Amino acid sequence: MNCIIIDDEETARMIIQQLCSQVDQLSVIEEFPNAIQAIKFLNSNKIDLIFLDIHMPDFTGFDFIQTLKNPPQIILTTSDKNFALEAFEYECIVDYLVKPITLPRFLKAIQKVETDALEKKEITESSAGENNSSSSEENDLYVNIDRRLIKIDLPTINIIEAKGDYILIKTEKQNYTVHSTLKKIEEKLPDDLFLKVHRSYIINFKKIIDIEDNSVLIEKDVIPVSRSNRPELMKRLNLL
Repeated sequence: MNCIIIDDEETARMIIQQLCSQVDQLSVIEEFPNAIQAIKFLNSNKIDLIFLDIHMPDFTGFDFIQTLKNPPQIILTTSDKNFALEAFEYECIVDYLVKPITLPRFLKAIQKVETDALEKKEITESSAGENNSSSSEENDLYVNIDRRLIKIDLPTINIIEAKGDYILIKTEKQNYTVHSTLKKIEEKLPDDLFLKVHRSYIINFKKIIDIEDNSVLIEKDVIPVSRSNRPELMKRLNLL
């Protein structure tokens, strides 16, 4: 996995370089003291992973990301804890490491990178085969759990809940915790079964038992419905 390091502090670059040297699958191709030099490099070189500092003179890490048309996977490295929420608005950002970075935490971040890359590969392969898939296959969703692909029948899903950089998928028989985002899984779900009713929840509206005020009951779970999503929910229901 080819990677580059972007950080205006030489010591910080050296530390990340040393951490990378302890992971066989990582190969540091280049390091840069500022984002401008990195942009020039990326114009003619393909990279799998970027270790990116947020606070740099003139051009911040977020400014840098916005210049990239097809950004590779990115791990933010920073001394500032205050940008974690903003960071995960970018799909290319896989993890957020706060300095000083320990080896165990670094290895955990690399594992996330590998999992995310595998998920993207599966999505690409799935999209390529969509034209040949049968109607039964379209009702299946495969999730990566502990490096195993688990098949979930879409109609059995009751609720999908966002939990940080993970999602909780609740089905009729079992629950699954998956490293993904609500936005990513929403794109894979059929509109005739699922609806996002809150920034943290997607529901199978065929499983609704009861609706009261701004909430719905599915099995034993009471799910909030935001004011902006309620009209669409009511439109989907077969009202008498």
